[in-house]
Amino acid sequence: MNKTDISTRFRELQLHICKALEQLDGLATFNEDSWERLEGGGGHTRTLQGGQILEKAGVAFSAVHGPVTAAMKQQLGHEGERFFATGVSIVLHPKHPRHPIMHMNVRYFELEDSKYWFGGGIDLTPHYVDLNKAISFHASLREVSDRYHPDFYPKFKEWADRYFFLPHRAESRGVGGIFFDQLDESSGLTKDQLFSYCQDLGRLFPIVYSNQLKDVVLKEPTAEELAWQALRRGRYVEFNLLHDRGTKFGIYSGGRTESILMSMPPMANWVYNQEPTEGSEEQKTLSFLRAVHQFC
Repeated sequence: MNKTDISTRFRELQLHICKALEQLDGLATFNEDSWERLEGGGGHTRTLQGGQILEKAGVAFSAVHGPVTAAMKQQLGHEGERFFATGVSIVLHPKHPRHPIMHMNVRYFELEDSKYWFGGGIDLTPHYVDLNKAISFHASLREVSDRYHPDFYPKFKEWADRYFFLPHRAESRGVGGIFFDQLDESSGLTKDQLFSYCQDLGRLFPIVYSNQLKDVVLKEPTAEELAWQALRRGRYVEFNLLHDRGTKFGIYSGGRTESILMSMPPMANWVYNQEPTEGSEEQKTLSFLRAVHQFC
C-alpha cells in the first residue's frame, strides 16, 4: 500500500463519517471547502453548524507534501528533506451541555518514501462526567484495539492520559481515550494492518458518539449549565493552542490556518479564579478530572 492509496481511502473515510454524523444530527448537513497548499498538496475541510445536536462539527481531510523545515525536524525528531502527510481530523461540539465534545484524528506521515509512521487517537471530553458512559467509551476502544494487538489499548490509553492533560491546570481535558504516534512495523504489525487499525477507529467514531447520546434525558439547559459548558470549552481551547501536537505541526508546516483551528468551539469563556460550588455537579466533574482513573 502506497501513500496514494492511503490518501484515497482517508478521503473515503472522511465522507463516510460525515454521512453518519448527518444522519445522527438529523437537521444540518456538511459544507465542503476545498483548498490547495502553495508548497504542495491540499485538502477538503467539511464543516457543519447549527445542527439539532451538533452546534459545530468539523471533519477535515488533507494530503500535503513539501520540504521539511527546521521547526518540523525539531518537533518530529527525524531528519529528512521532504515529507508527505495525509489524514482525517474530527471534532464535535454539541449544542447541549449534557452531550460531550469528541475528537479523533488518524494520520500517515512519510519521509522521502522510506521512513513512515501512523498516528492518531480518539478522546472524549464531557462537560459533565458520566462514569458509565466513560466506561462504555473505553470498552469500545479496547475491543477494536485488541483485534490488532493486546498491548495497544493499555499502552495507548496511558499515552492519552499523559497527552490530554493540562499541566498548568493539573487536570485532564476529559476522560481520555487512546493516543498513539510514530507507529510503524516495529509494533509487530505490517503497514497494511496498521492502516486497517486507523480505518477501524475512524469507522468506530460515529458509532461511539451515538452511544454517548443514548438514554440521555435532555431538559432545557439552565444558565448554570451553559456557563459551565463555556468554561469547559475554554479548557479545550487552552489545550489545543498550548499543547496539541497536531495544531503545532500544522502551523510549523505552513498549513491552512482555517482548517487547523477548525477544532475550536463556537463560543468559550474564562472566569478569573473560578471554582465551582462545593457539592455541585460542576465541582464533582472538576474533582474527577483532577484524579487518575481506570476505565477497563
